[in-house]
Order: sequence, then structure tokens, then C-alpha cells
Amino acid sequence: MAKASSRRREKEAPAAKLDREAERFAAEVGHMVRLGRAKRGMTRRQLAADSGISERYLAQIESGQGNPSVIVLKSIADAIDVPVIELLPRTSARAPALTKILDHLARIPAAELPAVATMIEGRLAEATVSDRARRIALVGLRGAGKSTLGKRLAEHLGCPFVELNRMVEQEYGANVPTLIEMSGVATFRRYERACLERVISDHEAVVIATAGGIVASPETYALLLRRTHSIWVKARPEEHMGRVIEQGDFRPMAHNREAMSDLLAILEARRDDYARAEGELDTSGQTLDESFARLAKLVASHLNGKKK
Repeated sequence: MAKASSRRREKEAPAAKLDREAERFAAEVGHMVRLGRAKRGMTRRQLAADSGISERYLAQIESGQGNPSVIVLKSIADAIDVPVIELLPRTSARAPALTKILDHLARIPAAELPAVATMIEGRLAEATVSDRARRIALVGLRGAGKSTLGKRLAEHLGCPFVELNRMVEQEYGANVPTLIEMSGVATFRRYERACLERVISDHEAVVIATAGGIVASPETYALLLRRTHSIWVKARPEEHMGRVIEQGDFRPMAHNREAMSDLLAILEARRDDYARAEGELDTSGQTLDESFARLAKLVASHLNGKKK
């Protein structure tokens, strides 16, 4: 009897392991969907409407309780304008060149790694400094002060100020919310990329205020980082929220009872991308004059080739 019970447990063990792995995979897929949505500043309701999936089912997927088909994942990926693979858990697969680089780094003593990092950063900086010219781009969430500081900085530098969203609206004849509602996020991102390319082509010196979600388009954001001196303008979440409310622009948190948690999720999803900017300016608790003085000093250091 005991042997029979033991055999049953042995047969059940692989199935239980598969169930645990499936649950873990579903949870990771849900995390990737949530991360992708937050990175683009979309509420669950917006994503449900854009993908044609019920909000309830989307909530189940994000919580790891859903079991989405490939077609459902494709609908979600299309709605947030990413390849389907971006919604799947990361694998350990690497490009051969990257594997070779990492193998070399693994042989270097830990104490020497900072020097290697500095050398790589210097090499990349040399390759891009001429491409950046005197273009300044401000990135970050709404409410950090990008537009206000950007206009003042452009006057200070004696160059044009371009707010990328306003340029999209002027070029394509519709405000951003209407454009996204009528044509989708993917179309807006294409317009955003085209406008950025035009600004870079037309101006050697310019101050650009970008939309918070520009990081959602890897190619566009890479272009921005490569061809401009980028500054991440940030503030405490509470200040972001208060300033957005004062501006009367509450996208994408309008009519959302979980506005602050969504704002925190958006910030968390975008933090690493914003941190790729060349410099950072925290406007928390600062007056406009104080923030501008620090920004002007930061920009001068980058334009003169001296990071601080």
C-alpha cells in the first residue's frame, strides 16, 4: 500500500512542477503586459479599448490569473506598439558579439571594471558628440517642468524651442488625444518620430521638450539620445501629480481612482529609460528660478564637454 502511494506521488510530481512553471510564466507575462502598458502611460481601460479585450480579462492577465492566447497577446502588443516578444519573459539568449564582450568582462578583476566602464563611455561620447551639436532635449513625466524650463532655456541660449507634441498637432491637424483615439498609439509614435527627425535635420541648436512616453518607442528614443544632449527633468511623484492637476491635463489618469498608483507604475516602468539621459535635474521643492539656474549650469557643462 505504501509503495503504491509512493508511486502515485512520483507520477504526480512532474505534473505539479509543470503547473508551478505555468503559473510562474503566466505571472511573468502579466508583469510584462503591465510594464508595457505603464511605460506608455496607458490605463487598463485604454488598453482594453485599443486591443478589443475586456478590461476584466486584461486585469486577469496582468495579475497572472489569465491564460492569453497568442492572438490575444498580439492584440495587446499591437495596441501598445511593441513586438509580441516584448510581452514574453526574457530569455538568456544573447547575440554572439555580446556574449564575447561579457566573457571578456568576466575575466577582468572587479576593481578594474569602473575604469573599463569609463573607457567605454568615453568611446561612445567621442562617436556621438558631433552628432548632438547644440541640441538639448528634456525628457521625463508631465509635470516636471519640461515646457516651462525649456522655453526659458531656449531664450537663454538664443535658439528655437520646440514642444514635440505641439509640432505633431500642427503637422497633422489634430490634438494628441484625438489623434491617438482616431488612429492609435502606433500612428502617433510614427508622427512623433517624423517630427523629431525634422527638428534634428533643421536645427543645429534647439531646445526640445518631449512627451513623457517617448521612451516607449526604442528607435525614436535611441535617435534622441544619439542626436541631442538629453536631460531627465524629474520631481517627486506628489509634485508631478499636483502640477498636472494645476495644468488641467490629467492624461492618462482622468476619471481614474487609482491615479497615484498608476503614476507610480508609469514612473517605475520608465525610470531606467529616463536614466539613460546624459544628465538629470530634480526640480522637487525648487522654485522656477532655482531649477532654471541649475538647468542652465548643467546644460553648459554638457555643451562644453564637461559632465558634472
